[in-house]
Amino acid sequence: MIDAQAGDATPPGWSYNPSDWSQRLPIIALAALGAAIAGYLSLFQLQWLADVWEPFFGDGSRRILTSWVSQLTHPVPDAALGAFTYLLDAVTGAIGGRRRWKTMPWMVILFGLAVGPLGVVSVVLVILQPVLFDAWCTLCLASGVISVLMIGPAMDEVLAGLQHVRREVRTGRSLWRTFWGLNNDATASD
Repeated sequence: MIDAQAGDATPPGWSYNPSDWSQRLPIIALAALGAAIAGYLSLFQLQWLADVWEPFFGDGSRRILTSWVSQLTHPVPDAALGAFTYLLDAVTGAIGGRRRWKTMPWMVILFGLAVGPLGVVSVVLVILQPVLFDAWCTLCLASGVISVLMIGPAMDEVLAGLQHVRREVRTGRSLWRTFWGLNNDATASD
């Protein structure tokens, strides 16, 4: 649906709407790609695939994906946890309309919590590849890049949601009701 007041979709003080589909669809697409990559890697870790695709680094992917670090989440492969997290990113990115920074701050914050830590974990795992194992994994690197690319746009939306909650609380509205999108003027249709 289209907002009754066109300007209402853009947060006060912002030049664009971080909850607009044009902002979220690229994140959702990246999350879907990340889920596919991590799902493929988890198939190797589960030994459902005999080999893993590695075009640049010889046996690097195999060394990384069978390392002790990848076994820390045993019996669940770390790549499977990554695939689940990417799916969570995609779902939480898709729920809600163009005004969700205002109507669903809880969802926006959940989205940020799903995207942010995945990016941090990905960066740490990429750093560990050459430091601990003197090896690289092409698809692991691709997954890390995807995670990092998602952080900025997702955090913009989180910031807009937190700013909205803060504004509402400063005007005397309930933090609880605002966080859950229960204030009457904030729940207008998207």
